Amino acid sequence: MKKILLALLLGVTIVGTAQEKVLLRLNYEKGQQYTMDMNMAQVMGVGVMTNDMHIQMKYNITSVSGNTYESSAKITKMAMEMNQSGMSISYDSTKNEDELSETGKMMKSKMDPMLSATIMTKGDDLGNILETTVDPSDIEGAEDFAKQSNNVVYPKEAVGVGDTWTKTTTDGAMNFNFTYKVKSISLKNVLIDISGNVTGAAEGDITGAMDIDRESGMPIESKINMTMTVQGQDATTNMVAKITKG
Repeated sequence: MKKILLALLLGVTIVGTAQEKVLLRLNYEKGQQYTMDMNMAQVMGVGVMTNDMHIQMKYNITSVSGNTYESSAKITKMAMEMNQSGMSISYDSTKNEDELSETGKMMKSKMDPMLSATIMTKGDDLGNILETTVDPSDIEGAEDFAKQSNNVVYPKEAVGVGDTWTKTTTDGAMNFNFTYKVKSISLKNVLIDISGNVTGAAEGDITGAMDIDRESGMPIESKINMTMTVQGQDATTNMVAKITKG
């Protein structure tokens, strides 16, 4: 009899978990600080171009009002290893100028202004970016990094295992169409499978996964893999982003 009751309780628990719905929201609090580390590896053609990049950004939540928030962010570290048509570029923001190659010094002169910039963002708890400003305003490229770090927009309704939602972003002449599917829900995390495609100037497929902290709504780890064809060349991009408090 005890075994039967235990089996019934276990069955109810499993069914309850499978049917559970969760409302995904960014639950920021004023004064919170986050660090994002992103690694990206790109390959274009057969030996035509490779690019490995690491970027670290620190975020400070400066204001929270209703379902909107404001944050300030700075790029704190950047490293790059690029090989293109036999030319190599190596850059690391943590190194002194005399430790860099000539091409690295050229890259440093371009990147230093970006590292000094402050990126201010206003967004909502779904993940939509409403406003982005950069100080100083004449620094090119800094705003693009802020957009890249915004890798998901949550649905308005609660979702359960098997539910999906979509998002499309445009970068120049390329469209990135993402489909997010809830893989599992636990007390602490919501796991998401990512699929999709690239259209426009490039054609290809998107795969990936995301681990969302249920309490804060933060995507604590995201993996995006893209395989595409650009101007007749095969290209791959693999990105891993991790977000931690502090």
